[in-house]
Formats: sequence, structure tokens, C-alpha cells
Amino acid sequence: MKNYYLFFLILFANLTAVAQPFTLSENSEISILTIGPGDNLYDKFGHSAFRVQDETTNLDLVFNYGVYDFDTPNFYTKFARGQLLYKLAVSEYEDFLATYIIQERWIKEQLLNLNYEQKNELFSFLLNNAKPENQYYKYDFFYDNCATRIRDVLKTVLGEDLNYRDNLAEEGCTFRELIQKNVHWNSWGSMGMDAAIGAVVDRKASSWHYQFLPDYVFKAADDASLTTAGVQKPLVKQTTTIYEGGEREGKGSFFLSPLFVFGILGLLIIGATIQDARKKRRSRYLDAAIFFVTGAIGVILLLLWVATDHSTTVNNYNLLWAFPLSLFLFPLIAKKQPKRWLKRYVFFLPLLIILLFTHWLSGVQVFALAMLPLFIGLAIRYGYVYKFLDQQGK
Repeated sequence: MKNYYLFFLILFANLTAVAQPFTLSENSEISILTIGPGDNLYDKFGHSAFRVQDETTNLDLVFNYGVYDFDTPNFYTKFARGQLLYKLAVSEYEDFLATYIIQERWIKEQLLNLNYEQKNELFSFLLNNAKPENQYYKYDFFYDNCATRIRDVLKTVLGEDLNYRDNLAEEGCTFRELIQKNVHWNSWGSMGMDAAIGAVVDRKASSWHYQFLPDYVFKAADDASLTTAGVQKPLVKQTTTIYEGGEREGKGSFFLSPLFVFGILGLLIIGATIQDARKKRRSRYLDAAIFFVTGAIGVILLLLWVATDHSTTVNNYNLLWAFPLSLFLFPLIAKKQPKRWLKRYVFFLPLLIILLFTHWLSGVQVFALAMLPLFIGLAIRYGYVYKFLDQQGK
């Protein structure tokens, strides 16, 4: 029966010729649902949604801004280019709840302290957003996601009557530091994000921007106030833990972690360089492999910067160690006697690594700590190769 009710409600919301909008009863409640982190990288940051319930009309729906369609044409291309559209989906509360209980993720509910008129205004806004012509939006991890939509919808509907405090930013965290609260620094997910996102995320976040994370939407709502008819009251009148959730998976084995892997890789590069120095030779295929891999990564990072709509992948100084031009020069460095001008290019590479550390120490951009052994190994290798080529050319 509920499935039919949901179907006719959404159908009704899409009929523009209806004279009177669907309204809630006096017994209705609207709340914010906050879901804890999951085990996968894409759900490490939690989730947020609106719940609308009305016992009088047997209504219990969840409005979820965090849905995307895998059947979207060119799905992966659009995802990579930052052009994937998310949408507002409407589902029955019991189905929504079951999804996260199966995943053993905690669920908390904040009942909003709204009067009858405010409830209907918010419900009407959500129904209008759920229409096919309105439900899609371009997702942005920091500025437009399932969490920020909760904040923005409340502010749009309640206007100046809703007052958020500015106490969240007292922590003084940058966007990158806020990410690290949810993803362990020595994990492949964290390392991958640190490599892909640029210096724009190393600025301090305001209390408003803290709410790109569901946990801070929860905290901001808990401290917010609402002024109705000249009377100020808390935005949230009751908070309930619906499901406690289970223990999350640990950070995994250190021997499979990025720090261990890049530590071994850095030591291998340094070890090979020491051996070359002792035997007065150059392992040219090692140099070709370094040029190819770092150059290929650099091309990807450059495309993320200039050829996508991602707001977080610009100004990425990881290009200082992953310089794109190296990809096109790897056949030349593999030769026994490279062109003399290539020596000047090799001289340029350790200078870029030094510039990387300058950016890191000055706070312009924070790099993945797990990659530090690789940076050191590359700097030593480039310095040796330059010296070898310089002596070879004399």
C-alpha cells in the first residue's frame, strides 16, 4: 500500500495544473537524518537526508540528495570530468533505513523545531525539487553535495529566521584537514586524494563550509537557532539515535600501506643510485621507467586541473614531482648517450622537488606524507643522473 501511496504522491507533485498543493497535517514532523561513515572510500564521509513523516496521512518519506544514476550515458567520462549529475531521490523511510542498517552504519535523527507553516513550506520545496526537471544538480565534493544541500535548503526556506553560529571554524581546520578526520592519512584513499586535489583545499574553511561533511551539518543544526514571531528557539527540538551501528574496519596492514610501499620504492631508487655511483654507470632503464611513470601521472593531474569541472583539482603542485613532459622524454633518457640538452632538463627536475618542499613547508600545499620517501628518492636520483650526464658530456 505504501508503494502506491508514494507513487501517487510524487505523481501529484509533478502535476502543474493542480490548484492546491499537497499539505502536511498538524501532527507532521520533518527531521535531518545523519548517517555515519561506511567501509568504502566513497562513504567514509557519512551521509545526510531529510525525513518527512505524517502519522495522520501515513506518510514517511526520505528526500535524499546523494543519488546518481549508473545508467547515465558516458558515466565514467562524466565522473572523471566533474560533470556527473546527482539527483534528489524520494524513497520510503523503512527502505532507506534498512540500507544503512545492513551496512552497520550509525543513524541519528534531529527533529526540527518548525511551526506548521514552516513544515509545509519546506515540504513543498522538497516536492518541487523532486520533480524531474528540478531533481538533478552538478555534484561538487566541497560546495554542493548531499550535506551542503541540507544546509542550503533550510537557509532558502527559513531565510533570515535561521541563524547558524560561527563556532565550527574555531578548530581552524583546512578543507584537507577536515578530509583527514574521516580518512586515515596512511591509506590508499587518502594518498590518492592528496595527489589529485590541489592547493585550493589547503585554505582555512569557514563554519559555513565545514558543512560539506554530514557530521558538521549535524553539529551546526544542533547549535543553530530559529526565530519565529520574534521568539528565538533552538532549530533542533529533539535528537535521537535510531541505530548504533557496528565497529568499523581498521586501517589495515602497515605492510600494504602507502608509507611502506613508497618507503620500499624510495629505498630501491636510492639503493640503485648508490650501486650506479660505485660502478660509475647509469641504470638507464630505471630512469626511463621513472620518467614514464611520473610523466604519465603528471599528464593525468594536468588534465584534472585544466580539462575538468572539478573545483578541487586546480593549482595542484604535485606536478612538481610528476612533471608531464617526462612522459614524452622517456625514450631519450633510455639511450646510452642522450642528447646534450636533456642534461639541462634533468638538472631542472631536482629543482622542482626542492620547490615542492618549499611549498610544503610554507603551507601553500600539503602533500601526502606517505610519499615523502619517494620524493627523497627522486631528488637523489635526478641529482646523480645530472652529474653522470655532465661528466659523460665532457
